[in-house]
Amino acid sequence: MKKLIVLALVVLFSHNLFAQENTNSKNGDSYIYCEILGTQKFLSNKVTVNVDFGQNTRFGEDTRLRDETGKVITFNSMVDAMNWMGGQGWEFVQAYVVTVQNQNVYHWILKLDIKFLSPEELDEVKAMFKTKRSIVKEAAE
Repeated sequence: MKKLIVLALVVLFSHNLFAQENTNSKNGDSYIYCEILGTQKFLSNKVTVNVDFGQNTRFGEDTRLRDETGKVITFNSMVDAMNWMGGQGWEFVQAYVVTVQNQNVYHWILKLDIKFLSPEELDEVKAMFKTKRSIVKEAAE
């Protein structure tokens, strides 16, 4: 009889139970990631920023950020570079520092949510990262 009562109580109260909802679900998340590398300019407090978003680069290729005219963009600090990238829609993910020959190289990982971007807007995002090769390629076309 006790088993029957316990079984009836379990069945009676089980429909009121709720499972935990996963708020960190990765379904539908689409991001582009990039890494910005900042190095201190010699005898200056300015920072030169290189960008790596997975593009194919040749050894020694210049990957510094450039404006529409092809001029290298120089930032006051990594925070200044992050503010510029944030204005372009990028979000901060992680940062770390690597010291090479007594010089700190700042690595910041950023992401851009692309699930609401059209293919044309996605091409515009990729065009934001003008490197020397892309400028030469555009001039040849």
